[in-house]
Amino acid sequence: MGTVPPRRRVHRLPGPAARVGGPGSGGSLAGSRRASRDRPGPEPERTEEPMDHSRRNLPQLLGEGRRWFEEALLAALAAAGAVPVSPTQAQLFSVLDEEGTTVAELARRMGVTRQTAHQAVHGLVAAGLLEQTPDPASARQRLIRRTAEGTRVHARAEEVLAALEERLAERIGAEAVAALRAALETPWGPPPAPDGGQGPAG
Repeated sequence: MGTVPPRRRVHRLPGPAARVGGPGSGGSLAGSRRASRDRPGPEPERTEEPMDHSRRNLPQLLGEGRRWFEEALLAALAAAGAVPVSPTQAQLFSVLDEEGTTVAELARRMGVTRQTAHQAVHGLVAAGLLEQTPDPASARQRLIRRTAEGTRVHARAEEVLAALEERLAERIGAEAVAALRAALETPWGPPPAPDGGQGPAG
């Protein structure tokens, strides 16, 4: 008799359920679903709360108050037929001494560069409101002072500002206006030194 040939071993590939489930899943899709449920999901995005800009700082408030007076003053002067001027020119007009002031001093009082002060002066000179005269204290400098027309416009501006202050008192109260004036007329002392430097005495 002939020999019986050995049986061939057939290696069966795992079915779809076994491949998906993997060890410990019971060989079914249910294990995969449970595993996906157990994995932590993405963290929700954090939204930052917007900053509260409702409280404006004091320099902003002072600037808005100044613009309130400037806009009303320029509008009143324009209605009266005066030569139109810019806010910078109006500011220069207000810090000018009766006997005249140098451009360098005007720039310091206004808190602007000499170039800005020069431009404002040239515009007012061209409009006939200012003039340049020799400085008795220095032959190298010239004084800026008002012309006769400039003096008239300045007097009218002072009247308008006084009326605006009364109008403001009607709106916010005379006591509030008086307190505001008292606070601004009180000496503040020199600006504080930067951090790490020597601060103001006292």
